[in-house]
Amino acid sequence: MTGGENETTQAGSAVATTPAADAPTARAVMRKARSENFSVAPWLLPPGLRRHLLAIYGYARLVDDLGDEIEGDRLAALDELERDLDRLYAGEPPRHEALQPLQRTIREFDIPREPFGKLLEANRQDQEVSSYATYDDLLAYCELSANPVGHLVLHVLRAATPERLVLSDAVCTALQLVEHWQDIGEDFRRGRVYVPFEDRQLYGVLEDDLAAAETPTNVRTLVYFETRRTRRLLEDGAPLAHMLSGWGRLAVAGYVGGGFAALDALERAECDVLPVAPKPTKADKLRATWRVLREREEDGE
Repeated sequence: MTGGENETTQAGSAVATTPAADAPTARAVMRKARSENFSVAPWLLPPGLRRHLLAIYGYARLVDDLGDEIEGDRLAALDELERDLDRLYAGEPPRHEALQPLQRTIREFDIPREPFGKLLEANRQDQEVSSYATYDDLLAYCELSANPVGHLVLHVLRAATPERLVLSDAVCTALQLVEHWQDIGEDFRRGRVYVPFEDRQLYGVLEDDLAAAETPTNVRTLVYFETRRTRRLLEDGAPLAHMLSGWGRLAVAGYVGGGFAALDALERAECDVLPVAPKPTKADKLRATWRVLREREEDGE
């Protein structure tokens, strides 16, 4: 991912101002691409496509960082970022360097503003909502926090048809959910609990259990339940890769494969999530991506 990171940060180096004094730099934002469950922009992709995918990632990651990590007024920082988004759509340069590469992406693919706005809305919601009562409530949150990213990717691939968008939503929601299951301990320390209350009740999990140094058996059982449900959702969306061709198929297979690899890592760790979040290795992700690419061939299609 190093080459893509350099391309992105160099493209944005002309503008040094940021929406908040403690907002992360473009380089700090893009550095996190290496730790995602899936390859944000696989190095095998053509440089032009990689730049556009990295531009989308840079925006989505920056929104999350402003909503999760800065010490200052997070709502004010998100408001300023939205003004930067308005500048982009008005044909003006943004103030945050991480958004500089997005100018060309929006223009070249005629991307609508709505998905970008939903990501901001999700992070505003994070400032007010720290837990979710039901699984449906959590899915509604994912409609804001995860699914818009898939819509943006499909626009870049020039493949944003209604049928593909539905499958993309299943993939993106699953990717968001598996990240929540991996990060239960970290999220709890930040004052957030994404595991639905109704599921915690079902398995007798109290908030004190989530604060434990070692993962209690009831938490492991709960996480296993969630991973199985998430795997079914990811399987529902996986056919999206085979509705695309060329580089688009490879990119989406990488996202889907990364999700399967993360779920496999959770299960290999026996859902022991509280001390350290189980993460797949690069080799795990490559193998899972290959399985996604071969799936249709193996099925005889």
